[in-house]
Amino acid sequence: MAVLLYYPLVRPPAEVLHQALLYWDGIGSVVPTDPEVYEVAVPPELRDLRDRSLYTPLRFGRGSMDLLADPDWGAAFDGTQASEVLREELLALASGPNRPRLPSPPEAFLYSSKLSWWLEEELLRLGLAERDRSGYWSLAVPREVRHLVVGVLARELAARGDVPYIPYTDRPEAYEASLRAAPTQRPLAAFQADLSSLLPVPAPGTTVAEVLAFRERHSDERERLMRALHRLLGDLRRDYEHPADVLAQLRREVEQSVEDYHKAAKSSRMAWVERSVTVTVALAAAAASVAQPGLSWVLGAVGGYALNVATREIRPLARAREDHDFSYLHRVRGALG
Repeated sequence: MAVLLYYPLVRPPAEVLHQALLYWDGIGSVVPTDPEVYEVAVPPELRDLRDRSLYTPLRFGRGSMDLLADPDWGAAFDGTQASEVLREELLALASGPNRPRLPSPPEAFLYSSKLSWWLEEELLRLGLAERDRSGYWSLAVPREVRHLVVGVLARELAARGDVPYIPYTDRPEAYEASLRAAPTQRPLAAFQADLSSLLPVPAPGTTVAEVLAFRERHSDERERLMRALHRLLGDLRRDYEHPADVLAQLRREVEQSVEDYHKAAKSSRMAWVERSVTVTVALAAAAASVAQPGLSWVLGAVGGYALNVATREIRPLARAREDHDFSYLHRVRGALG
């Protein structure tokens, strides 16, 4: 399995936290490096999950997580493609006809200690940020700027880290900002699959303690479900020219795991909601001529739900993972019947 990397904020909403605890090995988010700011930004609930090894605070800075270090410092990772992407896109935002304006009062913030010095100075130089006077060591920025900066950071971190992090957000704007290719980049082919209602989560008001109890009680069912879905996505990524064959081979495994998990959910004392989750799966560079952006079709039915697939183009990564290149967008639907 893997760990979700939630963005663009430090604290995920309850339903995203619940989903991470049920279907993945935990959740992480990018936090400020300043200890005082960390205490303000990270709530006790996440600190408790950190003590249980279910939450990972991730930092950018001059240490091993420095993806966007100034070249004069010497980056911990080779290459600075993520830095160049941000420089290019921030400049385009600042000089374009639809330049984002800083509203008053501010609508979004970036903690300064989340950022490398060059990025903070670049945002200020371009007029895309102002220093916040509230005393929380942050920059006031337009939402579009926050989505772009944190989205690119999250996707690059997920690709470079030793742990198989998977970028995950509930903000469509941040999702698109993290995936779209910069003007000078050659985009990668990708497909998007709507997993529809395959991953139910407890209804609002459910406590983390209740979710953890269900996680332990039904660990076999939830692990089988996610192994089956990730195998399906991985096989589609590798054998992208024959998606129907992939589904035919794995249909029974996926449907049985979905059925078993939904039975466990319905037998519990918790109320559940169905969710719609869109996952974008990057293909190999060789597939550039295969994907036709905007093309969509119903691949087939899994567990009684249609598995819809569409193709698109996304930004390449500085360093792609061989085991996965998935990005998730969370949406909520109605009650589980």
